[in-house]
Amino acid sequence: MNTAPRPLLDRFGRVHTDLRVSLTDRCNLRCTYCMPAEGLDWLPKAEVLGDDEVVRLVRIAVRRLGIATVRLTGGEPLLRRGLPDLVGRITELGPEVSLTTNGIGLARTAAALEAAGLHRVNVSLDTLRPERYAEITRRDRIADVFAGLAAARAAGLAPVKVNAVPVRGVNDDELVPLVEFAAEHGYRMRFIESMPLDAQGAWHRDRMITAEEILDVLGARWDLVPVGRHGNAPAEEWRIAGTDTVIGVIASVTRPFCGGCDRVRLTADGQLRNCLFATEESDLRALLRGGADDDRIERAWRAAVARKGPGHDIGSGDFVQPDRPMSAIGG
Repeated sequence: MNTAPRPLLDRFGRVHTDLRVSLTDRCNLRCTYCMPAEGLDWLPKAEVLGDDEVVRLVRIAVRRLGIATVRLTGGEPLLRRGLPDLVGRITELGPEVSLTTNGIGLARTAAALEAAGLHRVNVSLDTLRPERYAEITRRDRIADVFAGLAAARAAGLAPVKVNAVPVRGVNDDELVPLVEFAAEHGYRMRFIESMPLDAQGAWHRDRMITAEEILDVLGARWDLVPVGRHGNAPAEEWRIAGTDTVIGVIASVTRPFCGGCDRVRLTADGQLRNCLFATEESDLRALLRGGADDDRIERAWRAAVARKGPGHDIGSGDFVQPDRPMSAIGG
C-alpha cells in the first residue's frame, strides 16, 4: 500500500512542494541585466545532469519528498536536446510541470511540449519595441518571441504568463503598454523586481523599479482590485476592475515572501540550493554518480533543506550575493 511521503521541512516549519530544475546554464540571449556581452563560460557537457539523472532526482522528489510542482528553467531550457521526451518522462511521475523560457524557440516546440504533458509556460519579454529588445538582449529576436507566445496559446499551454523586469531608464515607460499587450492577446502579465543575480555585479538598487512604483503607475491607469497571492506563489495579483485581466507583481526585494517559501532548486550540474540566494550547495550529482541509493539521496536532500535560513537579507549589511548568476542557478 502506498503511503503519502513525509513533508520536506526546514527548521522553520516551511513545507517545500515546488522544485525548480535548471536543464542548462546556456542561453541564446545576452540580457544586459543578466550577463556580459561576451557571455559566460558554460558548464562542460560532462558536468550537466543527463536525462536519466534528472528523472531519477525528480522521482525521488515527487515520491519521497512530496514535491507537487516542477518548474523547468535554464539558462534557456529550450536549448536542451530532446526536451519534449524529458518533459514526458517527468509528467509521468505526476507533478504539475511548467517551463520558464525566453520564448525564442517556442514556436517550433510548443505543440510537442503540450503533447508531452507540459501544463504552462512563462515567457520573458521586457519590451514590445524591437530596437529596445535588441539593446536589452543584444539579439534581434523579438519576432520569434511574439511567435512563440502565440504558439503557446494555440497549443493550450494556459495561462501563458509574460514576465518583465522593469529597470529605471531602460523600459520603465512600458508598464502600461505591456499590460495592454497581454490583455489583448489573452496572456497574463507579471512584473518582477530586478534582483542582484547578474554575472557582472552591475545591479544597483536605485535602478530597480519597485512593486510600489509599478502599482502606482498601473493604478493611475486602471482601478486595480487585489486578488492576493495563491498559496505560496511568489506573485501578488491584481485584477483590472470590470475585466478578466490579472496582473502579477513579484517583489522579491521590497516585499520578500521568504516566510512562506516552498521552493527548492536543482542546478543543471546537480547542485541542490535551498534558496535562490543561497551561498552553499549540496552536491546530489556526486551522490548519483557515486552509486548512492535513493535512501541516501533522500537523506541528503532533507538535510540540505533543513539548513535553510529564514530569508535572503537583501538590503541588509549581511547580504552576500551568490557566486552563481541567475543563468547558472535557474529561476
